[in-house]
Amino acid sequence: MDLPRIFTLRESSHRIHNPFTADKLAALGRALRLAPGTRALDLASGSGEMLCTWARDHGVTGTGVDISTVFTEKARARAAELGVADQVDFVRGDASGHVADEPVDLAACVGATWIGGGVAGTVELLGRSLRPGGLTLIGEPYWRQAPPTQDVVEGCGATGRADFRMLPELIGHFGDLGYDVVEMVLADQDSWDRYQAAQWLNLRRWLDRNPDDELTATVRAELATGPARYAQYTREYVGWGVFALMSR
Repeated sequence: MDLPRIFTLRESSHRIHNPFTADKLAALGRALRLAPGTRALDLASGSGEMLCTWARDHGVTGTGVDISTVFTEKARARAAELGVADQVDFVRGDASGHVADEPVDLAACVGATWIGGGVAGTVELLGRSLRPGGLTLIGEPYWRQAPPTQDVVEGCGATGRADFRMLPELIGHFGDLGYDVVEMVLADQDSWDRYQAAQWLNLRRWLDRNPDDELTATVRAELATGPARYAQYTREYVGWGVFALMSR
């Protein structure tokens, strides 16, 4: 079991697989006031940029788990590049159901709450690895403005209005689950652009190198329609952020 190949093609140049820039990721690390030696678990850790840079900048230690062979290899290479391979390790495996051997100070799932069947299930999963008083990090999309039609909903990649919450609803949902929101850093339209637009260049360069691949028609269709759809729908209607939670 692995990520679909099209996903790794789209984000082949990405170090961060969500609408955060390096500056926003660094701002989040500073906002959390991470102490040296903080032990972290990052489920669906992608290419490992969060753990690796926080290990370098804050002395964090910990483990990332991701189902992608490609991204796990990139994460290990990034740890070596930054000189933190003795502080963090990356496991290639299914993050859904993964629980740390020992309680951690920080448990994160940044942008992949499907591993727990949604926000509630993912918060519960992370809680199984967290020490009392520890931090939970959840990265999640929300509606920037209410979609007026089903066409807009589907243009944003959702199936229904209920797939995402408005920002106040999402924060309220965390409260309903028994958690205080103690920090948040939100993507903006520019950071969304950097995430999405970089995918288009990745896809075009891949097309030029692989004109006869079995995925060529799929990639060509996505590149032909994706930029306009993003500009019309996702950029205007979908927000994204990382929320720091502490159990009440």
